[in-house]
Amino acid sequence: MSARGPFRDRPSIRVEALSLSRGQRVLFEGLSFAAASGAYVEVQGSNGSGKTSLLRAIAGLLRPRAGQIAIEGAEDPSLALHYVGHANALKREASVRAHLHYWAGLFGGSPSEDYVAQTLGLGPVMSLPVRVLSQGQARRLALSRLIVAPRPIWLLDEPAAALDEGGKAVLNEMIAAHRASGGIAIAAVHEPLGAPPSQAVRVAA
Repeated sequence: MSARGPFRDRPSIRVEALSLSRGQRVLFEGLSFAAASGAYVEVQGSNGSGKTSLLRAIAGLLRPRAGQIAIEGAEDPSLALHYVGHANALKREASVRAHLHYWAGLFGGSPSEDYVAQTLGLGPVMSLPVRVLSQGQARRLALSRLIVAPRPIWLLDEPAAALDEGGKAVLNEMIAAHRASGGIAIAAVHEPLGAPPSQAVRVAA
């Protein structure tokens, strides 16, 4: 349910003595962890503790206050990852199919309509605009970019938001298949997704 076949690149992530701030407020200091091929890391912490900021820093969207983030083993680290935020970032009037084609063009993948429909259960709504989708269907669509253009590193901010039990099961299957293909998944969560992580990282000021 992820990459069709193992990834050519097997990158790893190393975070050393990381400190992040928001404005004048220090979110956390001295955070260190590493994630290799096949890892699933759950980032835990209270609201406002810096979980989202950590993902954004790994994605290169936020400059650390101190410390280092290294993505090793990838020819171009910026092309090795997908960042899916807590907001779905969908166009209300565009159809599910239009989103798949847009992401394929943007990320250099394939629309894979049949594969997405089968994996995420979006077949019946493929031609519908986002504005008529349920919140769970919209979240499934947002997650579909992970399989439209497979990349070895997934950075997921509250990926189970609005998903029902069936949707959460699909998400866990996607993560398991991604790991089996040699990928890395790092998810910021309020509560465990279900599958045991290879490690848990807790952020706190």
